[in-house]
Amino acid sequence: MGGQLQGKGVDVENYPGLTNMTGPGVVASMRNQAAMYGAVFEVDIVTHIDVSNRPFKVYTNSSIISTHSIIVATGAESRWLNVSGEYELRGNGVSSCATCDGAAFYKKDVVVVGGGDSAMEDALVLARTSKSVIIIHRRDEFRASKVLAKRVLEHPNIKVIWNATVTEILGEIVPTRDDGDVGEDSFTDSSDTGKKIVSGILLRVNQDTELITLKCDAVFVAIGHDPNTSFLKDIVEFDNGHPGYIKTIGKSTKTSIPGIFAAGDVSDAIYRQAITSAGSGAAAALDTERWLSENNLGNEAAEFEAELLAEMLANTRQSPAYEYNVYEESASFVKGTKESARGEL
Repeated sequence: MGGQLQGKGVDVENYPGLTNMTGPGVVASMRNQAAMYGAVFEVDIVTHIDVSNRPFKVYTNSSIISTHSIIVATGAESRWLNVSGEYELRGNGVSSCATCDGAAFYKKDVVVVGGGDSAMEDALVLARTSKSVIIIHRRDEFRASKVLAKRVLEHPNIKVIWNATVTEILGEIVPTRDDGDVGEDSFTDSSDTGKKIVSGILLRVNQDTELITLKCDAVFVAIGHDPNTSFLKDIVEFDNGHPGYIKTIGKSTKTSIPGIFAAGDVSDAIYRQAITSAGSGAAAALDTERWLSENNLGNEAAEFEAELLAEMLANTRQSPAYEYNVYEESASFVKGTKESARGEL
């Protein structure tokens, strides 16, 4: 739980109000806050949902959940190179978000892998703060828009290596500082306490058999994202311009199925930031609450009271007719009082 933030080992620097917090730390804090207000977590994988009848049914690997409404916030996964060293070094120099992590590599040499709009945007963002930016692209021309490609090619701090593929991401163990000391001897070179960070990449250019080593401090992979929406195929309408992303109605979070709402990266193919996803989640919660109220759904307390009242009325109708006589009740009270007084005498 937590999506791409869980793989972000460096500090989250573009979320207002948060300082010195890593991605997993942000996720843990959000989860604790939600639990404090009554949220229940079921850690499982959703296989499919059934919207043919109401309430909806959500099928997981181990359970079936009935619900009046669904907020889809399953996020999107970055596409990775799947080369040696990539997974191991995520959060320590390997990233899929230049906007999130670029500032951590101020005045350093970085590499961007990709050739689309995302890669161009990442390169331009990094060029503002990094010492140098090298784009690695497997073709001899960019797939990006001409405007973005032109800006990249004309930028003095950005270079391009064409027809090249990354075969391995290299790392090295650097000494870490002992918190108890601050002097020159406070560093240790022990691999047990050291931290492994990116030191370079291995490249194959023009299908050559010989590999080239390129030194760098960070590798930003920008080859696209895949929304986690496969379980909604043939259920909700998708965005034709961005395959896999859910289409929402107007500026709301409503989908083509009433009662299903989309928040975050599943419907956002442009920004894909934690802060924008959080705002989208708040909007989805408000849209859902409004929809439930308009349809008189989701108020379990009110539903229970209505069922209880209906049951009591049904029992009353089934009881034999009884006519209330106030004089009979008064006579019983007087008789009981006289008998009590006689007993005391």
